[in-house]
Order: sequence, then C-alpha cells, then structure tokens
Amino acid sequence: MNKIFVIGLGPGNIDDLTLGAIRRMESGNPNFLRTEKHPSVQYMRENEIEFTAFDHIYDQEDSFEGVYENIVSNLLDAAREYGVINYFVPGNPMVAENTVRMLLDQDECQIQMVSGMSFIEPLLEIAHADPVEGLKVLDGIGLEGFQVDINSHQIFTQVYNNRVMSEVKLVLMDIYPDDYRVILVHNGGMGDSEIVERVPLHQIDRSENIGPLTSLFVPRLDKSKLGIHDFSDIQRIMRRLRAEDGCPWDRDQDHLSIRGAVLEEAYELVEALEEDDPDHIVEELGDLLLQVVFHTQIGHENGDFNPIQVTSSLANKLITRHPHVFFEKNVDNSEEVVYNWNKIKYANRNITTLSERLRNIPRLPALLRSFKVQEKAADVGFDWDVVDGPSDKVAEELAEVLEAASVHGPGSLAVESEMGDLLFAAVNLSRFLEVNPEVALGRTIEKFTKRLEEMEYMADRMGIVMEEMTLEELDSLWDEVKLHENGEDQD
Repeated sequence: MNKIFVIGLGPGNIDDLTLGAIRRMESGNPNFLRTEKHPSVQYMRENEIEFTAFDHIYDQEDSFEGVYENIVSNLLDAAREYGVINYFVPGNPMVAENTVRMLLDQDECQIQMVSGMSFIEPLLEIAHADPVEGLKVLDGIGLEGFQVDINSHQIFTQVYNNRVMSEVKLVLMDIYPDDYRVILVHNGGMGDSEIVERVPLHQIDRSENIGPLTSLFVPRLDKSKLGIHDFSDIQRIMRRLRAEDGCPWDRDQDHLSIRGAVLEEAYELVEALEEDDPDHIVEELGDLLLQVVFHTQIGHENGDFNPIQVTSSLANKLITRHPHVFFEKNVDNSEEVVYNWNKIKYANRNITTLSERLRNIPRLPALLRSFKVQEKAADVGFDWDVVDGPSDKVAEELAEVLEAASVHGPGSLAVESEMGDLLFAAVNLSRFLEVNPEVALGRTIEKFTKRLEEMEYMADRMGIVMEEMTLEELDSLWDEVKLHENGEDQD
C-alpha cells in the first residue's frame, strides 16, 4: 500500500522543528507543503531541500473545501506515482488541519503521523494556563454561542481578519462582560515576530496586527467574581444541594414530593410570557429549568437514568420528528409539520387507535385536556360542520343544567354531570372558533380580578366598605369600572 507521512512543522520557529520532521525532509522521498508561507520552511531552503507547495491552489478554488479536496487529490496522485511521499503542514498535523482529516478518512493510502508542536503550546505558556483546568479550541468562523464553554480556557483560531474577529467578539459579548480581559497572540511561538496583546474583550477587533497567524485566548470565568453560570453549573449546584452535607430540604425530596412545582412553575412562566417582561421570563425559565435539573438528579441518584439520557432523548426526538429539516422530507405548511409530528409520535409509541390517542393525552387541567380530546376526535372527522352545531349544543346543555338543578337541587351529582357537559360544550365552541379556552379563561380571570381591584379602589376613595354595599350598589360600581375601562380602550 502506498504511504503518506504527515509531518508537523511546529508553530514557526525553526528551533521547534522536531528531529523526526528533519529526518523526513532529508529522507529522499518527495516533499509536499500545504503552504510555503511558514517560517520553518526556511530550513528547507537553507539546506536546499526540494519541495512542492500547494499555495497556488488557493487561487484556483472558490471555497476552502474545494482547496482541501484539490490538495488531497494531488497528494493521492503523488502517492500512487512515488509510493511514499512526505506532506508537511503548519503546527501539529492533528490540530485544525482539514486536509489531514480528509486523508485519514480515505483508505487508499497508509497515513503515518510525525508530530510537531502546535500553536496551542505557545499560547498556554503566554497565558500561564494549565490545560488540566479545562481547554477548548474553537474555529472562529461561524462561531455560535452554544459552543462557548465558560468553564474552560478557550482558544479561538481562524480569526485571520478584523471582520471574523468582530463576529467572534459579538458572540462572546453576549456571554462575557465587555471589559473581560483576553489575550490576542500574533505569530505565537515565532520568536522576535511574536506579538502579544492583553486587551478588554470589546477591543479585540481593533488590533492592527490581526492576520493568518492570529489566535485569541479567553481564560475561563471566575464564577465567584462575575456570577455567570451555564447549564453544567446548575447541575453541579444541584448535586451539591443533594449531597450529604448539602441542604436537608433538597435532600429529602423525591419525584412525587415536588411534582406539583412543575405545574406551578410552568404556569408562572406562562404568566411572564403574557406580560412580555424579558426579566420576568428569564427568572421563570430558570425556575422551570430547576425542576428539570432536580428530577434529573433524583433519577440519576436512584440509578434510573442520567443527564445524558435526558438530553439524548430530547435531541433524538427533535431530529426524528423533524424529517423535513434533518432528512430532506418536504412539507408545505405548519399544519403538515404538526401532522407529521403526531404521526411519528404515535408510531414510536405503537399507538394505532383513536382511543389510544385519547388515553395518551396527559392529565392536563380539565379545560385544556378537554380541548385536546376534542382535537383528536376532530382528526377522524367527529366534528361539527358549522358553528351553529357547537353553539346550539351550549344552549342545550345550559337548559339541562338548569333542569337538573330544579329537580335534584344544587350540589347534586346530576347537576355536576350536566355542568360538566356544559363546560365540555363551551370548550368545543371555543375550539371551533379557534380560541384556546385555557388562555381565554385565564385572561378573563385576570380581567375580573383587575375590575374587582378597581372597584375596591373606587369604594375606598368614596369611604365605603365593599362588604357593606348592596348587590345593586356593587353592580353599579362594576358598570362604572367597565365604562372607565372601555373609555381607556377607545383612547
């Protein structure tokens, strides 16, 4: 089998060339360079070692991917021709070298690595950072916030011009303080040409030294000073609370004892969403997330499941239930997306009948659950054609409630049964009119509460106690509040 030696040239200083790299240069096998724009190549020139560089390919292709594919193709052709060749790359062959990754993915030639110092070691020495404390190396091109790890030191490469550096800055400033101290390193490990700039984050794209050999070092956050935390910190805090020397209350809880908090926090989040208050939404999202982390930690301690199983279950569900995104399946509209979601969900749970779909609806509040039950019935055609059907049904059920009350008296089981029918009919009418009854009733409750507050305020201004007012007086006050409310709406 043909063979390609892949050799690292180090960060740039000739003194950092390994003995293995020099031996390969002098082996007599053909030498190929991804780029000759690297200081260590001077050793080959000084010693009259012949080489072929691929710099010209960068001008021939429209994309980096095309450049890498072209280089790999040339290397494989050369290996077929010569049997054994040397391929030299900057730094370490396994650090930020796409052509090397592509060579490792092919099975036509044997690949053997000759290691070299990467650009990472000089940066760690400059920053006085130990990678044991946590280290993450990221490509600055296309950086997204979820990739950032505040619990580790981070090195950003491919930040080769001010535009890319500016994009990286915007992502990081969403997470770190604007004045967070970071390190720009240009020509790291290259002796006299090395430039180090220690600057606040908001200034990183103003440097005049940014170029192909620029890297950005961002030290890990000191949580005690800044109070910025990510999801892994929340898990860590919960483990601490549940530990033997943690909080007695948190330690005593189990799945059942805190199940009510899930509903409570969900409703508080809905309230914050309706208020459209970002700060309140952030707080309530955190409270709801606490319930997820709490139950996940309990499950982990019980040996039932671990956090990775929870996140994997969610990720796999999102992927498999969105075939139009991940598997090139076309959909025309959001209704078809919902239909496909339910179809895949039922298939995964081996649900085939309407009754099984109804039983699969969780024990939501009765108003919302009845809405969903009626939706499932409508899916198979069991629904009214026009609005007269559900509206007439409401009137019919109201008459039956009143009849049951006159015959059996208030509080009887008969009245309870008929009242349930009336509410169910009202939900059906709401669904037919494309109104969520849970939301509608919630808004009405809020409106009723505000009107009572205004009535109480008006009564207090008049020196009247509401409890001492007659029903007629209360009705009059109610009408006055409504009139004032309508006037504000018109304004």
